[in-house]
Amino acid sequence: MPSVNTELLQPLIKLYLQLGGGVLLGWVLGRLLPKRVPTLIGQFLFWIGVPVSIITFLRGADLSGAIWIAPVMAWVAILLGAGLGWIWIKFKSRSRLGVVRHQQSSSLFPLDQLSGASVESWSKPAQGSFLLSAMVGNTGYLGFPVILALVGEKYFGWALFYDMLGSAIGAYGLGVVVAARFSTEVKSHWQLVRAILYNPALWSLGLGLGFRQISLPEVVERSLQGLAWSVIALSLILIGMRLSQLDSWSRLGQVSVSLGIKMLIVPLVLGIVLVQLGITGAPQLVIVLQMGMPPAFATLVLAEVFDLERDLAVTALAVGSIGLLLTLPVWLLLFGG
Repeated sequence: MPSVNTELLQPLIKLYLQLGGGVLLGWVLGRLLPKRVPTLIGQFLFWIGVPVSIITFLRGADLSGAIWIAPVMAWVAILLGAGLGWIWIKFKSRSRLGVVRHQQSSSLFPLDQLSGASVESWSKPAQGSFLLSAMVGNTGYLGFPVILALVGEKYFGWALFYDMLGSAIGAYGLGVVVAARFSTEVKSHWQLVRAILYNPALWSLGLGLGFRQISLPEVVERSLQGLAWSVIALSLILIGMRLSQLDSWSRLGQVSVSLGIKMLIVPLVLGIVLVQLGITGAPQLVIVLQMGMPPAFATLVLAEVFDLERDLAVTALAVGSIGLLLTLPVWLLLFGG
């Protein structure tokens, strides 16, 4: 039976306090401040804060070994989540169709009167939001703080490669394809596809790799570290502010399945696969933790742009963010030894 690494217990408790405190503060501020404030903070983090933190943390990251496995496993996780989600959709659709046909055969009412509510509850837009929630995780704003707190800066490169070359491209690449497939409206997709190319965090990855070898004065190094950690704290506050603006907790049944796929089944299965590939220890834990992140805010963006089921996407974000507090100890127990 796996045992808990006691060295990770103290960081976990500290992380809970940081996550809870930062998100709670953000939730309160989100209720008090104008709605445009989270947008301004998000723009600052997107264009300045996150790129600076990436460049800074890369200076102390260990990029040796099979770090390339991180983005590869990110794509495997995305595809596995999408595949399992699609299988579930097909299973439920056939089960519902069988029930409706049985009702039709024994009723005088038309088929559409009997099944209207059931069909609507699993519409194409709902299927699209369901798949997106099972595919792409919040491996940046939420994943980075978790990795830094539980694993440390040394393996931050693994988390960064997972996010930049996996989740980010997956969200605005495959995610756009999925959203367009289940959208009820015809949209121009190029703007969203192009967004990944204009993502400053992706460019800062290349800059940070070259910047690693440049020696800096100690005072500059400390200043960068302070700024980078401030950005991490601000990202948690932003998550709380965005959660405070969510106004729906519907479709819990469908959400529980998508989160079960995204945050439990995929990390567990692929965590075991990593062992078979010889990836153990801290690198394995980083990848599993990134796989177990709740759905990314990009899923809500795609749901709104492509007119998918917004309530399902919103509920998945909120419930997943809370559920993360329950799943973190599980991954530490299984893979943190």
